[in-house]
Amino acid sequence: MAEFLIERTVPLPLDEAWRRVTDWPRHGKAVPFTRVTADDRFVRARTGVGPVGFLDLMEIAVWDPPAAGAGGRCRLEKRGRVVLGWAELEVRPGPGGRAHVVWREDVRLRFLPGLFDGVLRAVGRHLFGRALNRLLRWE
Repeated sequence: MAEFLIERTVPLPLDEAWRRVTDWPRHGKAVPFTRVTADDRFVRARTGVGPVGFLDLMEIAVWDPPAAGAGGRCRLEKRGRVVLGWAELEVRPGPGGRAHVVWREDVRLRFLPGLFDGVLRAVGRHLFGRALNRLLRWE
């Protein structure tokens, strides 16, 4: 498994940071070649070009938005045929009234041997780090 952690502290209130990182269709705009849809139970991220691609099906296992100045947490369990693992998004109070955002993910590809976990970890950290930057920056 390839686990990685991304953290950002941003000049946003907790509820706005939460709104931005859990606006699932915006994830599709932040991750290249990806379209994201969601309902109350599942997030579906399809990555690919034309008919070539794969679906990252994620079940929303925990949905605990920030309230009364306390942080919030969302956990997604990956249920697809190709992408397995989990992802967690947290928003916590940071210094100076800013929001501290944590993206933790443990991802594995069903047909990719563990030998490639280091590469998958590095690619995930880079790709999702850039996506998180975009999500937090865009209005």
